[in-house]
Amino acid sequence: MSQTTVVTAAKEPSLWGGGRSPFNVSYGKMMIWFFLLSDALTFGALLIAYGTTRFFSSVWPDANQVFKSFPFAGESNLPLVFVSLMTFILIMSSVTMVLAVHAGHYGDKKNVAKWLQWTIVGGICFLSCQAWEWTHLHGECISLWSNVPGQVQHGLWGSWTDITTPPSEFRHFFGEKSLAYVDAHPLVAMQSTHNFFNYFFTITGFHGGHVTSGVIFNILILVNTVNGVYERRGHYEMIEKIGLYWHFVDLVWVFVFTCFYLL
Repeated sequence: MSQTTVVTAAKEPSLWGGGRSPFNVSYGKMMIWFFLLSDALTFGALLIAYGTTRFFSSVWPDANQVFKSFPFAGESNLPLVFVSLMTFILIMSSVTMVLAVHAGHYGDKKNVAKWLQWTIVGGICFLSCQAWEWTHLHGECISLWSNVPGQVQHGLWGSWTDITTPPSEFRHFFGEKSLAYVDAHPLVAMQSTHNFFNYFFTITGFHGGHVTSGVIFNILILVNTVNGVYERRGHYEMIEKIGLYWHFVDLVWVFVFTCFYLL
């Protein structure tokens, strides 16, 4: 009896014996998940470094003061309105990507192409908004740092030494509760501002690079869809793969938005 049992068990196929996926997932999907995991660790390290620097800083720029501008609105005070619009655009592009993947499950070429186009439009709109925000803040920061006496290197990632007279313009990056400390410790306030923008441009730039890559991938997949590549393959799995990447980019933005704009 025991020998029969042993023989029967030996004949049972092993999930890890090769020739099949143990999780019923294709090689391509498995690899995109591995890539997203490594990418998540990279973003996580950057955000942890930002959080650590902020935690050990005595004062930190106020997001309501830094991000209060809006295109073509002049000097109007609209805290976080523009970045909220950016976030809405990116989230909606994630919705259209879901609809593209759903259409792909049914082999609906027409709707796959339509929703991919809307996803591409959303990505381009987000990048355009980010370009305006970068340009605006870049000009504002350069004008501040260029007036700092004793600055060794101009630029957002530049270093400075022997500062004797910190400019009063740095005060407008901080809320009312922090102004007393800023006035008493101007050099600390300048260093915090410097660190804030270093992290901001590095992390949002890294994320923007991912969005740019996602837009390019979507354009390539849209061309393949229109040309019937996936119809001939008999499946639209590639839409699912780029959909995973696009949703990951959107999810990362939620953390970036929370760390820089809300906290």
